[in-house]
Amino acid sequence: MPNSQLKSDLIALLAEDRVSTVDSILEEHSIDKWHASNPPEIVVFAQSTSDVVATMKYAHQHNIPVTTRGAGVGYVGGCVPMKGGIVLSVARMTKIKELKPEDGVAVVEPGVITGDLQDAAAALGWYYPPDPASLRECSLGGNIATNAGGPRCLKYGVTRPYVMGLEVVLANGDILRTGGRCHKNKTGFDLIGMFVGSEGMLGVITEATLRIIPHPEARAMLTTTFADFSQAAAAVQAILGSSWLPSALEITDAFTLKAARDYLGEDALPNGNAHLIVELDGRKESVQNEIKELKKFLLTLGALKIQEALDSESCEAIWQLRRDFSYSLRATGLTKLNEDIVVPRSKLVDLVTFARQLQKDTGIAVACFGHAGDGNIHTNLMVDNYDDPDTRKKADAALDQLFKWVLANDGAITGEHGIGLAKKRWYPDAVSEVGRQVHRDLKAALDPNDILNPGKFV
Repeated sequence: MPNSQLKSDLIALLAEDRVSTVDSILEEHSIDKWHASNPPEIVVFAQSTSDVVATMKYAHQHNIPVTTRGAGVGYVGGCVPMKGGIVLSVARMTKIKELKPEDGVAVVEPGVITGDLQDAAAALGWYYPPDPASLRECSLGGNIATNAGGPRCLKYGVTRPYVMGLEVVLANGDILRTGGRCHKNKTGFDLIGMFVGSEGMLGVITEATLRIIPHPEARAMLTTTFADFSQAAAAVQAILGSSWLPSALEITDAFTLKAARDYLGEDALPNGNAHLIVELDGRKESVQNEIKELKKFLLTLGALKIQEALDSESCEAIWQLRRDFSYSLRATGLTKLNEDIVVPRSKLVDLVTFARQLQKDTGIAVACFGHAGDGNIHTNLMVDNYDDPDTRKKADAALDQLFKWVLANDGAITGEHGIGLAKKRWYPDAVSEVGRQVHRDLKAALDPNDILNPGKFV
């Protein structure tokens, strides 16, 4: 269909301010945080469920590809419109429709920024725990599409346990409502679970009913350095094996620490080749007592230097330091291939030992940091001159070694970013043929013309 016809038809269905073919808009919606790029023919800015329904009915009738996009801050090319067509942006659907602590629920549109929901819930003394590092940028629709995680997954879990109900527009424009606002609901199949993590390939989420919980009264944190990574990893196991359940437990390797000191200043972090962040939350008196006991415990494990953060402001300063690790790695001038692999927690030292050997064998620096408590370690290949075809080929071969090692050690190739385009090549290694066929069957049942986010892993 000619672009002019597509544009005029969509304007007639929606409104002129909701449709764009401006070059800069098309370019912005051709890419996420990964390197792949492909422009759509047109961008639709939906402002309501009815806009999404009208767009999907039109696309279904004319067999036009549709790639849904939220904030566009994914790391795997998940919202890159590989087949062109329509990018359906839900970034303008930003209403928090309801916050009801009496029911323990929030009802939101998909474009709501995750941090905004957290702030709104906190103002009422309530808590939405999922906390991706990009929480001030990423949207809840994208979090649901990838089943996003974050540092506090250790205690509170990823996005899925907080999704109680969904409104989804299917490929043909039908509206599916599944789940609701009851905290227990076993009526039929778990259709919510099918859409959470589906990466925009089964439907367009237009509303979510999310679980909120009472906000912890207090929190406190300890940061500590160790002489080497194996000591820090042993400390992780010791903490979890001694009756503590931190809300977050983060580990960082020597390469990342050096980059952080270069970027933030030598005094930003104390001496040591491994770093731990431990956060506790709960009742104020309990947290105060536990943090004292934990500090003593860490000293018995070989901690070199321990710093305390005993109020929210101090804790936020530490989380900002943690977020700065990513910026520090980017400041090296190398391209950061951000791989969110997961290994059983007992394999943390083995993973970093493998990463060090991979670095020696390939000459590509490897930086490891992340969510030690659940084994989700961001293993970043730091590549010089990634635009060079030979360098990219070498980096892909190194990724191949990494993913094969992870799978051979009972791990997973993605913990929170999704597969998208970046990990499509390794999807057949990670999922059995029977599992892949079930994915294909579900896709064919809900999207028989393959118009929803085509060109991805299914």
